[in-house]
Amino acid sequence: MAQEYQVIARRWRPQQFSQLVGQEHIVRTLSNAITQNHIAHAYLFVGPRGTGKTTTARLLAMALNCEEGPSISPDITTPICQTIMNGSCMDVIEIDGASNNSVDQVRDLREDCQYAPAQCRYKIYIIDEVHMLSTAAFNALLKTLEEPPAHVKFIFATTESQKVLPTIVSRCQRFEFRPIPEDIITKKLQEIAQAEELNLTPEALKAIARLAQGGMRDAQSILDQLISFCGTSITETDVLNVYGLASPQKLQALATALAQADTAGLITLTQELVNEGSDLYRTLLDLQTHLREALLDAIKQKGQTTLLGSPLSTESLMRMLDSLHTSEAGMRSGLSDHVHFEVALLKAVEQGRTRAIDSLIQELTALSPAPSGQNQTQTTPPVQKAPEVVTSTLREEVKTAPSEVKADLTSLTQELPDSTKNILESRLRAQFSEVSAQETN
Repeated sequence: MAQEYQVIARRWRPQQFSQLVGQEHIVRTLSNAITQNHIAHAYLFVGPRGTGKTTTARLLAMALNCEEGPSISPDITTPICQTIMNGSCMDVIEIDGASNNSVDQVRDLREDCQYAPAQCRYKIYIIDEVHMLSTAAFNALLKTLEEPPAHVKFIFATTESQKVLPTIVSRCQRFEFRPIPEDIITKKLQEIAQAEELNLTPEALKAIARLAQGGMRDAQSILDQLISFCGTSITETDVLNVYGLASPQKLQALATALAQADTAGLITLTQELVNEGSDLYRTLLDLQTHLREALLDAIKQKGQTTLLGSPLSTESLMRMLDSLHTSEAGMRSGLSDHVHFEVALLKAVEQGRTRAIDSLIQELTALSPAPSGQNQTQTTPPVQKAPEVVTSTLREEVKTAPSEVKADLTSLTQELPDSTKNILESRLRAQFSEVSAQETN
């Protein structure tokens, strides 16, 4: 009989605290607590999926119950450590909160707590997805959780901490597990590839890390599936084809079309993505990440960036990002990803070209003539006939304004919606009336 295959995520599960990557702040805190014998009676591990919550719970249980312990470097070859790590230790009880969430089951747990451990130093209860417990079950656990027997420790894990009762959280030491950075995931995957004798290109490693969204387990599961599809040689194209990711070149092309307000180009690129079988929702998320990088560059460059091929201000980029983020809900719940994706891009284009009223007023005020009696560095140009501007009323109000104010007003307001123009009209009228009154005096 052939030996049963064990997936990479299980084969490469950390066996020591030193092997846990991306959560150094948690490793340091727990290691110090064990070394200094400051071990709490209840822990709450919070964080996204695949970031090491259950693994850390097992490592902590092993560190507390090892023969020579408590120790931060237990001997993993001993029988007790082996049974804890494979989930068969009778004193380390792992409970699924989703399927054991009734008050009766919690009452049984409370009664079981009173009995001493059979073979270990501590009886440890690891409750995964603890937020799935009912309110009655939480309340039944409160007293035991606050003052458990000396031989009992609780470790709770959850991806949705806001659903855990505050009375439970206040009785635990809370640890926040962070999404693992892509470069750390890439480095770990490279280590696995070398040990497993796999040939992965650097671009393929980066694509897997991007797809994992901060979860090491997800990255390892993706690698396992790619091995089944491609064998021992994996390229970036393989990753894109299997999981429907848009290539970096396609993302750059989409971002450039957004920056240039090229609506025809966006429609064409969207159709190409659909023909290639790309995941449009994932593409929308990746596009937001791409625009965020441009926004950070614009902030660094004092308000403008050219990373997307055309000059864009921080204001335009923020409006685009906000529009794309708002469109996420429609992509998740809509019937046609294709239509929703196209609409999201077109809305982002329009939002990127919209100007805030306050910024328009500031620019026009800066161009207004200085009051008489003040030193002027340049001569006011002669008054010319007013060009076509927002409305006839506003046209009458700006007849006395200098020509550069009129020209700038025309260019800044020609694409504003009517409701915005009406607001701008009233505010500009007040601005120009104040200037005229100052000049008259």
